[in-house]
Formats: sequence, structure tokens, C-alpha cells
Amino acid sequence: MLMLHKCIIIVSFLLHFSYMELQNDTHVSKFILLGLSQDPLWQPFLFGLFLFMYLVTLLGNLLIIVATITDSHLHTPMYFFLSNLSFADICFTSTSIPKMLVNIQKQSKMITYEGCITQIYFFISFGILDNFLLAVMAYDRYVAICHPLHYTVIMNHRLCGLLVLGSWVTTALNSLLQCSMALRLAFCTDLEIPHFVCEYNQLVLLACNDTFPNVIEMYFAAVLLAGGPLAGILYSYSKIVSSIRAMSSSQGKYKAFSTCASHLSVVSLFYCTLLGVYLSSAVTQNSQSTARASVMYSVVTPMLNPFIYSLRNKDLMGALRKLFRKKP
Repeated sequence: MLMLHKCIIIVSFLLHFSYMELQNDTHVSKFILLGLSQDPLWQPFLFGLFLFMYLVTLLGNLLIIVATITDSHLHTPMYFFLSNLSFADICFTSTSIPKMLVNIQKQSKMITYEGCITQIYFFISFGILDNFLLAVMAYDRYVAICHPLHYTVIMNHRLCGLLVLGSWVTTALNSLLQCSMALRLAFCTDLEIPHFVCEYNQLVLLACNDTFPNVIEMYFAAVLLAGGPLAGILYSYSKIVSSIRAMSSSQGKYKAFSTCASHLSVVSLFYCTLLGVYLSSAVTQNSQSTARASVMYSVVTPMLNPFIYSLRNKDLMGALRKLFRKKP
């Protein structure tokens, strides 16, 4: 946590320095986040709904983190990766929902230029981190099912730590690069973002200077950092399916499949909603409809992940029961 706090301070300093350097070129001090609806009658409902979803996301993911830390039976690679995914989900939703709730409460849609760039950094960082952690978890399941006798040797503490550390560093550097590219954009008059969060692609659409380098960099990063982990997940599950089909025992097949069911459900939910949003945005020109659809992968999926993992996992459910039965 101390290391993460230092990284956040360094990133904020770099973004602030770049902002001060380019402030005279952009001539922008704030943006307007249009949110999900501009109808005043919908604002109390949206505030209550997103506050409820945010609290459920925080509580569910925090319970998983505490359970994996306190229960020694869960000190395994699978639950180590799961606790990191839960922490990333908390941070992912915390980059967007609190600001949206404050804007609804204050009846203001403003976000400062610095705040927008900072929000872009952390939104990209934790969104891509989810991709990497899901790919790492798929590799863990691949080793557990396809190489069970060598599992403890392959998935040792050093490798698990390196996989998670590599995921954090890669996503942080990618986000820093994309924010550096965003800082070079110049804006004219239209400063309205049809979204509830500052997104890099929305900023590119608002820019009035040459955005070709930004578009190329954005798509290259999407293919490499989102498509790469997805390809790794698909490859891992192709090998897992082959191994399960080769098993002679039906009980062994069921046990092997049950260890992957939760992860496969989360992967399907995350990638189907993510691909659905960006494919629909390529077809339709209604940006606000795209913003509403993006709620699925940025808010709903992190909220449902704890339920998916806990309800289908006897070990985790047992750890949660023991956690609640502990007396002070």
C-alpha cells in the first residue's frame, strides 16, 4: 500500500508538471461531463442507484480481500490473484462513481482539466489491469488443470509476485503514455463530454488539432494491451478444454470444470460487455447511449464479481462465514 501511495504521488506530480507546461497551449480549464441523463427528474434516482452499486462493490470486494488475507487456507496463487482483482475493481469504480455522485449532489457537471487528465490515467490503468489479472488467473487455471503435478513448482511465490508486479507496472506506464498524448491535444469551444467519466477517446473527439497520432497510439494500445490478454485467456482455455475432454472420469471432468466456472463467468461478463460497448459505438453515433452501455463493464461487472466468485466457491464461502463468526 505504501508503494502504491508513492506511485500515485509520482504520477500526480508528472501529470501536474505536464499540465503546467502545456496549459498555455490548450487554453482549457474545465470540461462538462454530461453524465447518463440531463433530465433533472432522473438525477435523484441515478444518485441512489449508483450510490447503492458503489457501496455493494466496495463491501463485496473488501470482504474478499479480508477473507483471503485472514484465512490461511486461501493463501494460494488463485486467491492471491483474486484479491488483487478485487482491489483493482475497487479502484476502477472509485475513479468514476464518486465524482459522478458529487456532480449530481451539487447539480454541477464541471470537472477541471487536471481532474479530467488524472481521471483518464486511473480509469485506463485499472481497466487494463483487470485485463491482465484475468489473463494471469487464466494461466493459473491452465497450470492447475493441465500440469497438476507441477503446479506448486511452477506457480511459486516469486512467479506470482512477478506476474502481478508486471501487470501493475505495464498498466501504469501505458496510462502515463496515453495521458502524455492527451496533454498534447488542443481544444476550441466544444468542451462537453457525453459521458459520466473522462475517457481518452472522448477527449480525442473533442480536439481541434491533428489527432492522427493519438488515434494510432490509442488503437495500438487497445490491440496490444487488451487483445493480448484476451488471446492469452482464449489459448489457456483451449488447452483446458482439451485436457478436460481427455479425462476418463466424469467426476474429474466436473471437478476440473468447477474450478474454472467462476473465472470463466467473470471473463465472459467483462469482455462481452466491453466488446459490446465499443462495437456499438462504432455503429451508432449516439455517444450518450454508449455511455449508458459502458456502465455494464465499468460499474456492474466489478459489483457482480464478488458474488460470482463467492457463491460458486465453497472455500471462499467458508472463509467468509468464519470471518463473520469471529468474536471481538
